[in-house]
Amino acid sequence: MSTPIQQLFDLRGRTALVTGGSRGLGLQIAESLGEAGARILLCSRKAADLEEAAADLQAKGIDTRWVAADASDPAQVNRVVDEAMQRLGQIDILVNNAGATWGAPIEDYPLEAWDKVMNLNIRSIFLFCQAVGKASMLPRRYGRIINVASIAGLSGSLDVKFIAYGTSKGAVVNFTRTLAAEWGPQGITVNALAPGFFPSKMTRGTLQSVGVDKLAAAAPLRRIGDDDDLKGAALLFASAAGKHITGQILPVDGGVSAVHGAA
Repeated sequence: MSTPIQQLFDLRGRTALVTGGSRGLGLQIAESLGEAGARILLCSRKAADLEEAAADLQAKGIDTRWVAADASDPAQVNRVVDEAMQRLGQIDILVNNAGATWGAPIEDYPLEAWDKVMNLNIRSIFLFCQAVGKASMLPRRYGRIINVASIAGLSGSLDVKFIAYGTSKGAVVNFTRTLAAEWGPQGITVNALAPGFFPSKMTRGTLQSVGVDKLAAAAPLRRIGDDDDLKGAALLFASAAGKHITGQILPVDGGVSAVHGAA
């Protein structure tokens, strides 16, 4: 007996923890999961941004809470997960979106910038997966993990010098595949979204220096991402509709990776 499509995408009764969830892609994903019925817990460093984002989601009828923390700090990650379990009882969906970038030629790249980007972009994913897995997903033999990678993790770039960012996102890609294989027998799916260019605080410099028109021209769809373009893919990975999908990297980039050799 097949399941009605609306039921497959229904997240009522589920709880989602979204890191880097106070703005940009993280907030877009949180909104998507919340609109499908999930309770949302947002996490990022700045309380003021979180409070504003939570208020926006609550105004749309989404059950939203928040907790401020540095996603690259093990003690703070454990505090977030402990708090989530105490307040919400379980974590069904983990969205690892917290990230940073730093642009500079490799010969001039500061070590502290390398460490900051790598710690937030890949170390934080390891920390949150480990903590959430132990606290909720492994004991219950259920979980949906969505890592936010990037098309920068699928290929290099002639226009943007981002050695740490590209390296970290490449690590996210193989982390996703490796964890999917390890935790698949435990009923946990692990997938990654690989966005192309979307307007955000992180991409503002690139959009200004390279130009929106040039970036759009590189995509077969002749556009960059908008405020809705990650919603459907995120909901697929988070819901029963994606229960037989794991270890996959889905570019959401207007076709850029299809024509520029990324695989």
